[in-house]
Amino acid sequence: MVAGGSAGERARRIRENALRLQRLAWEAHRQAARWEAAGEAERQVAATLMSLTATGWQLLVDREWPGTSAANVDMILIGPPGVFVIDVKRWRDPPAVIGGRLHCGGEPRDGEVGKLLNLTRTVEEHAADLGMSPVALKPLMIFAGHRLDTRVGGVRLLGRMDAIPALLGEREQLQPAMIRAMSGHLAERFREHALTSLDEPATPATPATPGPPGPSAAGDALFDVEDVERAATGSVLQAPIERWMTFLHPDQVSIVRRDWGGPARISGPAGTGKTVVGLHRAAHLAGRTTGRILYVTFANNLPRVQCRLFGTMAAAFAGRVEFTSLHTWARTFLDGRGVRLDLDGSRADDAFSRAWVSAGRDRVLPEIDATPGYWREEIDYVIKGRGLTSLEEYRTVARPGRRTALRTAHREAVWLLYEEYELLLAERGVCDFNDVLLAALAELTERPSEPSYAAVIVDEVQDLTLTGVRLLHALVGDGPNGLLLIGDGQQAVYPGGFRLTDAGIRIKGRGAVLRTNYRNAATILETALELVSGDPFDDLEGPSPNGRRTVDATYHDGLVLRVDAADAADHDRRLIAAINDLTAPDGTSSLAGAAVLCRSRRDIDHYHRCLSRAGIPVLRLERYDGRPVEAVKLGTYRRAKGLEFKQVFLPHHDADVNAAITDAPADPAGQERSELARRQLFVAMTRARDLLWLGSVASPR
Repeated sequence: MVAGGSAGERARRIRENALRLQRLAWEAHRQAARWEAAGEAERQVAATLMSLTATGWQLLVDREWPGTSAANVDMILIGPPGVFVIDVKRWRDPPAVIGGRLHCGGEPRDGEVGKLLNLTRTVEEHAADLGMSPVALKPLMIFAGHRLDTRVGGVRLLGRMDAIPALLGEREQLQPAMIRAMSGHLAERFREHALTSLDEPATPATPATPGPPGPSAAGDALFDVEDVERAATGSVLQAPIERWMTFLHPDQVSIVRRDWGGPARISGPAGTGKTVVGLHRAAHLAGRTTGRILYVTFANNLPRVQCRLFGTMAAAFAGRVEFTSLHTWARTFLDGRGVRLDLDGSRADDAFSRAWVSAGRDRVLPEIDATPGYWREEIDYVIKGRGLTSLEEYRTVARPGRRTALRTAHREAVWLLYEEYELLLAERGVCDFNDVLLAALAELTERPSEPSYAAVIVDEVQDLTLTGVRLLHALVGDGPNGLLLIGDGQQAVYPGGFRLTDAGIRIKGRGAVLRTNYRNAATILETALELVSGDPFDDLEGPSPNGRRTVDATYHDGLVLRVDAADAADHDRRLIAAINDLTAPDGTSSLAGAAVLCRSRRDIDHYHRCLSRAGIPVLRLERYDGRPVEAVKLGTYRRAKGLEFKQVFLPHHDADVNAAITDAPADPAGQERSELARRQLFVAMTRARDLLWLGSVASPR
């Protein structure tokens, strides 16, 4: 085949399809004249849109608005991009968007936008019966006699001749079966009329020059063939949206659309779609408010992935939702207020090491745990993480998630260690991550944020400190639909914890629990649950006595491979062989869905070298944005939070768990470390959809 032959053939097919649609449009225009009750504008628009019905779209015309005696829906168009609720206009003067408002002839027409949005919500309510997400419902205003393509208040405005190119250029979301099911369902709900369809007329061979078969009352062409060709070509280059972006379980849709009178929470085990519901909730709120929506999580890499998915799923609202990590938001907020902090993690670590030597190592703390890391966590997650300011507070504070009981002498020793650490930080003029959040909370308390957010959605809330949750709560308070917390205590990958009541947040009656796993193959899910089934965990509202939870699996294929290698070299050879064996459905090699997750940064460096030497492309998770890339994704268990992959490889997966048990099999601090290690491994295991590879090295005899 000559260079460009494939592209040329595709262009030829697209153009032939565009010409066929043009002929169908002329025929549709003649059929549309039978609708005597419809106005000329509606007939013209209907004739244009009916050409799509020959290629699988469905068109409902002139439907009653349920619950009203006279109001009607001009059209509902159901096709691969979703459900379009259409209001047809024929205005003498061209419409214009001025200052974010719709105008015509210098007069505001905001009422027309509001009416269409209300109508779209009505259609949305009925579409939810089949599990369709609100993001697939799209209000569309089509103007006969004018050319435009713009947006106002969540409504897309199109000229009649711009409609077909614009619709064909939209990303596909619905499969043919979904289109048929949804059109039939909406036809029943919006006054029974036969679905309008069009049989392709028998015509002679395609003429060399396209054109109408004769004089037409429409006068101009119904749409421009070249515009259709360009839009269709662009659509071909776009990958289809994942199905979960459009259809959810009806229970999930009801959560997305629910009105809560104050702060609310979505919880549930791993893989139950909490983040998916959160993203759809953000789009739902963006369509019903005028303010900004803040979507925040703890990990730095996750907002990049979530932002891309949201932009694909709900492009019309992409500019309204801010995706960020908590510390990035806090630093940006402080910079905007002129508050400068020198955040230096390395120098903060050095300050703590020196504080441990001078004020911790030779006191009573080693009686409980001789490792300085345990006491650094006590300061980070209990003292500074809770914003404690005095020894009196610390003496009596509850420590959810920290199972090791501390006597008064131990708490006093911890406080002395904390004060020495703070003194060394001050001498160096640096701060740690907790200081950033504490400073942001103090600043926000003194002077509220302007403009304020309409809503704050917090994903992976169990990984935040109490100070972090208080900070986000302060942004929106207890207003309706203001604060949504999403998370699961069993997936906490950091020590310590808190209760929502400690942050002044009460959610009684405003919670939802998801119990159906949509991500993991049943055998993978069962393997992961076995790991933590005996471990209690704290879940923000109280303790849970054990980790065995009721989860409904929906996916029953999949494989768990356990590899017991003779030594480290054998382990790595078998890992490389397993990755090289990955294939796509067409039999070619495929690395797009693969991830190697490691226990530590040192392991990441090792496996980056190992994979690269084997000629396997690698993409670090800190640079991953969710796009399919033919490379193995590489990162820590913690960095993988909120992500999922087809195949997950966990080298030396049991090393930390075994080490924690061996080092301290009986003492409370050792048990605490063991539980945390198992939770972190559980999170890594539940990132896998189809294949979970568990590598181990046999213990020496």
